Amino acid sequence: MIFVDTSAIYAILDRDDENHPDARDHWIRLLETPNILITTNYVLVESCALAQHRLGISAVRAIQEDIVPVLTLCWMDENLHRLAATALLAAGRRKLSLVDCSSFAVMRQQGIRRAFAFDKHFVEEGFRCNHF
Repeated sequence: MIFVDTSAIYAILDRDDENHPDARDHWIRLLETPNILITTNYVLVESCALAQHRLGISAVRAIQEDIVPVLTLCWMDENLHRLAATALLAAGRRKLSLVDCSSFAVMRQQGIRRAFAFDKHFVEEGFRCNHF
């Protein structure tokens, strides 16, 4: 299983993003593998909000029609949300988000070690990124 982060989803969509070429290439390779690609509803909300704000509604449509169908969606429940909120408050860092902490909680719960992400926080938390 490979966790898919907002940073990767956005980089796939935005041709002007510095990570776009790598994101596009990794995405194509991932789609050719038997790996299960997993994300959370929190990541999707964040991705849609970011894409809509920066790129417009057509980017949200691309997420919904092209990206979501190939993902396995993990819905955050009360326990996972509580774990993420506790981790966020314990970290006390301004640039670490609740969505990041929720992603880490799901990855640990599911035993996922690899992430498709361009967010340094994944590496800081001990996960491997973009090395498939």
